[in-house]
Amino acid sequence: MQEQLKLAPAAEGQSGSADARRGFFYAFSAYLLWGFLPLYMKAVSHIPPIEIVAHRVVWSVPVAGLVLLLLGRTGDIKTAFQQPRTLMMAALTAGIITVNWGVYVWAIAADRAVETALGYYINPLVSMMFGALFLKERFTRLQLVALLLATSAVVVLTVDAGGLPWVSLILAFSFAIYGFLRKTLPVGPSQGFFLEVLILSVPCLAYLIWLQTRGEGHFLDNNYNMLMLLASGVVTAVPLILFAFGAKLLRISTIGIMQYIAPTMIALIGVFVFGEPFGTGRMIAFALIVSALALYTWSMLFGQKPAITSDR
Repeated sequence: MQEQLKLAPAAEGQSGSADARRGFFYAFSAYLLWGFLPLYMKAVSHIPPIEIVAHRVVWSVPVAGLVLLLLGRTGDIKTAFQQPRTLMMAALTAGIITVNWGVYVWAIAADRAVETALGYYINPLVSMMFGALFLKERFTRLQLVALLLATSAVVVLTVDAGGLPWVSLILAFSFAIYGFLRKTLPVGPSQGFFLEVLILSVPCLAYLIWLQTRGEGHFLDNNYNMLMLLASGVVTAVPLILFAFGAKLLRISTIGIMQYIAPTMIALIGVFVFGEPFGTGRMIAFALIVSALALYTWSMLFGQKPAITSDR
């Protein structure tokens, strides 16, 4: 689904109200598109998830490349190819986001959209935990309570389902790890995304050609499959690019609040469009997660003196 991009904390006051409005439009459009993404994934659910992911990668390359050409930033890619460490890190982050995409595509096809929504709700709390563990960032009291509430939600889901909610946990942790490592790439968000899909396109294209030679590929089955798979590049790249532009014009706190739009839409689509069950256990878990996110957002907006450090 969505890419965790490096955010530029440009204040709305500094950019002006016009820039803030444009930034809000870009970011809101990105989250809206991510929120509707399950509808597209359900429309291609007859195709194996790994094949869909491969097409998402391959067809994202020309879209992302065109954007770089229009922005005149192709020189950054040439520089990156001269830096082995950058290429290795991009390959690592590309692999991690592929896992995230693969689980997401499979979960939508398997009628587990609500679980994906829960995963993306938990994600910012996991990122907060990573910040404390690896960057020595401090927890505020409210953030600590938020983390405990999120942990309680996972326990409730585990008891309710008779096992760990692995879809939610894989999505939350893979996305948090991706975002954590993505910040080490010395390139901008659009350039980084192009570099990742370009690296991934080599094995993905080889896999798709192999499928077609065996007669197992779906790209040439009919016009519907061809058009839908071609569109996978657009539905993957466009929201990421819109988000990148929006993030440059908005405060990090504004982006932080807006990130809940997509999982909320996914949960609503899962329940009311796909007809997925939403029993008592899930209701309690979601209530705990929403409470945790409310505390997390409050602490992010209004701050609080740190109460606990990660190195205690």
